[in-house]
Amino acid sequence: MIPLINFICMVINLYVWVVIISAILSWLIAFSVVNTHNRFVYLVTDTLYRLTEPALRPIRRFMPDLGGIDISPIVLILALFFVCDVVLRGWIAPLFF
Repeated sequence: MIPLINFICMVINLYVWVVIISAILSWLIAFSVVNTHNRFVYLVTDTLYRLTEPALRPIRRFMPDLGGIDISPIVLILALFFVCDVVLRGWIAPLFF
């Protein structure tokens, strides 16, 4: 059971990196550093949007409006770290020793 918990934590960590890359790419697009008319950039942006938006949308619904600042990726990352470190490794993993 411990290898399964480690695998789930590894997948969560990979998803955290996807969220970080998506946030950085959205900043680059907002500041016109990258051009979304480029087909490759569009495909990467669309893929990252489809991967992260289902998790970020419920958080954005409950977050207060902070103007132009979107802190929902930070909230999602903190929640994912909590699930991996506290729930899986702190509460569930000790049950199998």
